[in-house]
Amino acid sequence: MNQYVIKSRKTVVHGLLLALAFSWTAMNASAQQVYTLDECIEMALQNNVRTKNADNDLRMAEQQQKSAFTHYFPTVSASGIGYMADKGLLEMDMGGQRMSLLKNGVAGGVSASLPLFTGGQIVQGNKLAKVNVEVSRLRRSLSADEVRLTVERYYWQVVMLKEKLRTIDALQKQLHRIYQDVEAAVEAGVTNRNDLLQVGLRRNEIRSNGISVENALQVSRSLLAQYIGATSDSIDVDLYMDGGLPILPDTLYQSPETSLAGLAEYHLLEKDVEANRLQYKVSVGKNLPTVAVGGGYMYDNLMDRDHPFWIGGVTVSVPLTKWWGGSHDIKRQKLQVRNAQNQLKDQSELLLIRMQNTWNALTDAYKQVEIAIESIGQADENLRLQTDYYQAGTCTMSDLLEAQSLYQQSRDKYVESYARYEIKKREYLQATGR
Repeated sequence: MNQYVIKSRKTVVHGLLLALAFSWTAMNASAQQVYTLDECIEMALQNNVRTKNADNDLRMAEQQQKSAFTHYFPTVSASGIGYMADKGLLEMDMGGQRMSLLKNGVAGGVSASLPLFTGGQIVQGNKLAKVNVEVSRLRRSLSADEVRLTVERYYWQVVMLKEKLRTIDALQKQLHRIYQDVEAAVEAGVTNRNDLLQVGLRRNEIRSNGISVENALQVSRSLLAQYIGATSDSIDVDLYMDGGLPILPDTLYQSPETSLAGLAEYHLLEKDVEANRLQYKVSVGKNLPTVAVGGGYMYDNLMDRDHPFWIGGVTVSVPLTKWWGGSHDIKRQKLQVRNAQNQLKDQSELLLIRMQNTWNALTDAYKQVEIAIESIGQADENLRLQTDYYQAGTCTMSDLLEAQSLYQQSRDKYVESYARYEIKKREYLQATGR
């Protein structure tokens, strides 16, 4: 049996690693366009619909702020009218003689009005518009963070599936060699066909897994390409997992209390309180008198002669009947300010909890990578021993294939844990305002 069955089993693990490297090179060579993670993020920030809409929202807020600023300036309007009638609009009898006046004529003018006092509505409205711009800018920052996180997830999904496909490809090559050796042993009569059938079943299982992974990889690449705005879905990622550990989480730690003041979510809560305070002041101003000055140049020709003149005046408006309903609106808005303050306190506590939770998830993910690396070493040694045992005839083909399956599982667990750690790292950095 020794001269026929699996002559190269002592180098199984080394062959696996070499095949993994070759398959990685082949995949890269066939890819049309290769992107790094930073390149994918940069493209997504430029092309993704979420960031485009956030940019538009910011521009709209800026235009609203400019519109609010125009309320400081006078409002100017022009009007004119001309008419012709079949008889005079004004008719009268004077000493037995009938007079008809205003049968035709023209009138028009230009007027301007400048508000001197509006209860602070214009001032507070401009401050509110400025707050809205700052809110839009913060929301744009949050949208960019969401885009980065989504790209990271798509990117590492592609990496993970590629690594699984590399493992499957290497296992297929090894199983092909094993099948040839066992087939030769069966023909020589030194082993039974059961071993050959087991290898064949294992090959079919690996092929089936490979088809599923390839389909999932194609979908993941398409999703990544669509999200970053790539012109083609035939893209690839520039990353090779060498089986090592990622960056140590301790180097990323930042105190939650220190991080809170730098969070966009926290600033949004503060802006909500500020906006509600300004709304309260606006509601108060609506119930105060308003004072405006105005004037204009007028012209008419209603009596068959030109009549130009200037006019000016001051208007004072006191909302007497609105005080009753307005007082309730003021109280309602005051309660809204308290709600915003309560929300600031409550959500700030939740943000601190989120930072601690993401830190725990990050450290847990790192430990899972450590365990996965340890498992690869154990599965590597187990596969080597089972190979030697099978060659010596002291274990069955089932034992060898089971060792191979455990090795595959350990590698898959490693790439899954590594990808999960990288995503959790992004979540933690964003949760701490970085």
